[in-house]
This record gives sequence, structure tokens and C-alpha cells, in this order.
Amino acid sequence: MGIRFRFIHAADLHIDSPFRGLSEAPDYVREALADATIESAKKLTEAAIAHQVDFVVIAGDLYDGADRSLRAQLTLQREWERLHAYGVQLFVIHGNHDHLSGSRANLAWPPNVHIYGADEVTVKPAYTRTGELAAYVHGISYANRAVSENLAKRYQALGNETYQIGLLHANVDGDASHDPYSPCSLTELVGSGFHYWALGHIHNRHIMHQDPYVVYSGNTQGRHAKETGAKGCYLVDVTPQQQTQLAFIPLDTVRFETVSVDLTGQKSEQGLLDAMEAAIGAAVMEHAGCRLMIRVRLVGRSGLHAKLMEATFGKELLEGLREQLAYDSDRGTAGDWVWVTSLEVRTGAELQLETLAEEDSFAGEVYRMLLDLSQHHELRQQVLDEATAPLMSNARLRRLVRGYSEEQLAQLLNTAGEMACGMLADDQRQTDREQSSKEEQRS
Repeated sequence: MGIRFRFIHAADLHIDSPFRGLSEAPDYVREALADATIESAKKLTEAAIAHQVDFVVIAGDLYDGADRSLRAQLTLQREWERLHAYGVQLFVIHGNHDHLSGSRANLAWPPNVHIYGADEVTVKPAYTRTGELAAYVHGISYANRAVSENLAKRYQALGNETYQIGLLHANVDGDASHDPYSPCSLTELVGSGFHYWALGHIHNRHIMHQDPYVVYSGNTQGRHAKETGAKGCYLVDVTPQQQTQLAFIPLDTVRFETVSVDLTGQKSEQGLLDAMEAAIGAAVMEHAGCRLMIRVRLVGRSGLHAKLMEATFGKELLEGLREQLAYDSDRGTAGDWVWVTSLEVRTGAELQLETLAEEDSFAGEVYRMLLDLSQHHELRQQVLDEATAPLMSNARLRRLVRGYSEEQLAQLLNTAGEMACGMLADDQRQTDREQSSKEEQRS
């Protein structure tokens, strides 16, 4: 029989992470992003105190670079001293971004902090704030950036009587969207005898397995447009029977989101503006109190498609939207603030697809081929392989392609096909109009 205790699992703070593509952003946006990772680290401390946890585990990449800034280190020293005052222990490993080969200041960390070395897996006892043994925390840091060894093989549980936590920075089951550092399998973690694997490295939080728990907490602050949604940590409660319950705690101070706006059937610029503002307003309501970095994605078949494809119109539309949101923010109607990072046009020309499928035209032939691909998996895969083959010789592009799921690649293929049909249909309509005009002039 164990005891009841509570801890926080966090990872990938990436303090000092640079935010790029902000040349057009106002000062208040740039300033908020510059401090975002540090502010989320402070919120981690506040969460630990507010929820009266016994200890905190951090699974690597506290800093964005191996050569840590003095400001970042002093911030953590100060925050961890606050936790020491509340009797909260910290167990910390370093990952590929903040490996131990980098330069760091010679600072005195408070006695509640346990930082794991890179030579071997070591085990530290974790106690409740009243001094009872709660768990054993196993961990190892990265000696350098590119660790190809399966570090999980070094972890050995100390039986089942006391709760066993494995603190590991790794790529489990080969997530293609992240570097394959310390690769291991879910199967070996599940069968290792640990009660909880506190993972870092993958920024999308997810629970890979329950009983035992194998968990990525994700990063604490989104860093770009692809890291969307709430970011934070997991609050973990363990009962005397070693039953485990998790609750997510958001820690981000700036949140990235993608808002899709369906323009199907939309024909007027006013309708376009109204639709965008409504979609952004819904996002503001959903993420109440958050400062938002929003990518607006326009989708659907619309009479505005041709105009949206014009560079000048798209630029003016983005500028106008930003100005309106800044005006709303000044009036206190848009939360803290909203900044539209980009406008992504994925609309298509208005098409009668059923008619197109019967047309004896180049556009009709392309659409029939697209229908054929959607119904035959092997043929679709062959086309996708041929289309992406030129990219596979480049390591970065290869990793990017492999980061897409089969469903996402199929969607890209479908979108490309429909775009081609739309462009061909537009060209045909333009040709027909020109021909009709010439005939009228002759008559």
C-alpha cells in the first residue's frame, strides 16, 4: 500500500526560443512573444503552488539552446527558489536542445532541485511535502545534441512497491515530425515495470498509454503557427492504490491558432470580411483571455476566388483585417489582443463538379482522373510517391514529407487536383468569353 501524492509533469519549456516572421507585427506583439517562454515558466511555478503539488518533473529542453542565456538561468533559479520555500522538489533532465555540452553559468541551485547527469541513469527519491516517500524518479540527460542510443534500455524499475517514474527525452515509435533522438518503442516502455513515463521532445501533448501511463506533456508555450492550441503541463494525482489520474493545466501566455473560413457561395467583399471577423470572434470566445496569433485559412468554392489569388488584393485584405482587429482591441472588444499572422488562400473557383465529370474537356479529364485516384488506394499512393520522390534526397524536406499522414497527403493531392480543375475551367470560360466577343463583333 502506497500513499497519496501529486506531481506536475512538464517538458520543453524552450526558454529563449526566438519567434520569427514578426517584422510587420506591432511592438506589443513582439514584446509579448519575447517574454512568452519565460512567462510560461513562471506560470508553471504558480500552478505547482496553487495545486499544492509534492514535486515537479521536467523532461528536457528547458532552454532552447545549449548555450543558455544568463537571464534564462536566473529566471529558473528564482522560480525554483520559490518552490523550495513551499517544500516542492524538482527533478530535471536536459534534452537535445539544452544538452550538457553547452555553456552555462556557475550558479547555486536550491537544494530541492535534482538535475540528472549524462553518464548513467540515476534514481532519486521523491517525497511528499510532509516528508513521506512517494516515488522513485529515474532520469538521464543528453551529453550532446544528437543522441542516437535508445536510452530507455538503461532504465531499470525498482519493483512495484513504490511508484516508479521514468523521466525521458525521446522519440517514441518514430514520430516523423521530430528528430529521431533516443528512439524507443511504446511496447518496451509499457513492459518496463514503470508506473509513469514522463516524456519530453514531442510538442503535441498526448497520452500514449494508460496503466502504465506513457505521456508526452507537450511544450509549455507554442512557438509558431504549427504549434496550435493550448500548451501547458499535466497535473498527476496518484492514489494509495497507485491509480493515476491526469488533468491538463494551460500555461501559455500567447496562443497560436488556425481559423478556417468557409467562403462557399460567397460573392461580395463585405460578405468575405463579415465571415472572417465572425470566425475570429468565435476563436476569441473559445480562448477567452488569451492573446492570440491567428492564421486565417480561406476555403470553399467562391466567386471571389480569382480576386483572392491576386497578390495585391490579398495583401490589402490582410492589412485591413489587422487594422480592424487593432481597433476592436483598443475598444476592449477583442480580448487582450489578436494578431493575424497570415492569410492562407485555399479557395477554389465555383465549379459544377457533376457537370464537369461529364465534360469532354481537359478539365473534365483531370477531374475524372481525380475521382479515380480517390477510389483506388494503390494508384493514389503511386502518384503520391512519384510526386514526392524529388524531395526525398533532401533530409529536411524528407522529414517534412514523412511528417504528413497518409490522409493529409491524400487531401493535398485532392486539393491540388481541384485547383487544377478550377484553373482549367477558368481558362476555358475566359476562352469562351473571348470567342463569344469576337463573334459578336463580326456580327
